[in-house]
Amino acid sequence: MTQTATTTSTAPQASVAPAPLAIEATGLSKAFQGVAAVDGVDLQVRQGEVVAFLGPNGAGKTTTIDMLLGLSQPDRGEVSLFGLTPRQAISRGLVSAVMQTGGLLSDITVRDTMKLTASLFAQTTGIDAALERAGILDIADRRVSKCSGGQQQRLRFAMALVSDPGLIVLDEPTTGMDVEGRHSFWQAIHADAQRGRTVLFATHYLEEADQYADRIVLIRRGRIVADGTTAEIKAMASGRTVEAEWANADQTALSRLPGVDSVEVRGTRVIVRSGDSDAVARYLLGHTDAHDVTITSQNLEQAFLRLTGETVEGE
Repeated sequence: MTQTATTTSTAPQASVAPAPLAIEATGLSKAFQGVAAVDGVDLQVRQGEVVAFLGPNGAGKTTTIDMLLGLSQPDRGEVSLFGLTPRQAISRGLVSAVMQTGGLLSDITVRDTMKLTASLFAQTTGIDAALERAGILDIADRRVSKCSGGQQQRLRFAMALVSDPGLIVLDEPTTGMDVEGRHSFWQAIHADAQRGRTVLFATHYLEEADQYADRIVLIRRGRIVADGTTAEIKAMASGRTVEAEWANADQTALSRLPGVDSVEVRGTRVIVRSGDSDAVARYLLGHTDAHDVTITSQNLEQAFLRLTGETVEGE
């Protein structure tokens, strides 16, 4: 009987090459009347990524997006989209945008609006297919003036889809929508992103970034201050929140504990944000009559506030 030895190969597996870049911005800077709106922004977004672009009021989000789309020229720096200039990429139908505002012809129908948009491109996807993906095929024959604000924003999204772009840029796309409208709009965006489209969106609704983004880029005063997954962004803002029931809480004593960043009292509830939550909990349980003590990690809003030092507002 002959036995054959089997050898298992130990050769290293070939690493998977990263996806090509959809956006590459280097050293973008823009000033207005001597005041820097964007100050040396470097940004790379790979094809297939869904990236949230966050920042407080006046941080430079919209100015950066305008430069990425070629709507504004940088004072310094360069932008390429799929290896092309913004103008070249947009003219080839590779890039579309849904902006905060944008004029729509109110006296024509939704379908006629789509036909007009499609006529601007050499190659387009089906109009009905774009309307269906935007969730408004059922109102295709409605006049734009009769559409709600949320429906008009969905129409802008359908218009962006008609050239079948590789990249969609959304600048505060759900501003003015009610909660239900925002939810259904993002369902449409998310379904489209799952098909492999690259999405860059600016928003001041942090739950949108938390729920839909693969990656978050935080900008403050014209500079990027953080870039990573939601978990990584939360981890950058170290510390936890300790809450407890404590009537007549001694804020001064709490603020003197090691690692404490802030102390807030809401009625009988005390809220302490600290880099050393264990020390706070030991003090509350061992030296006071506090009870119902809980410790939680930072959420995205707390991370946002810590990293930007600003309030959460739209730009």
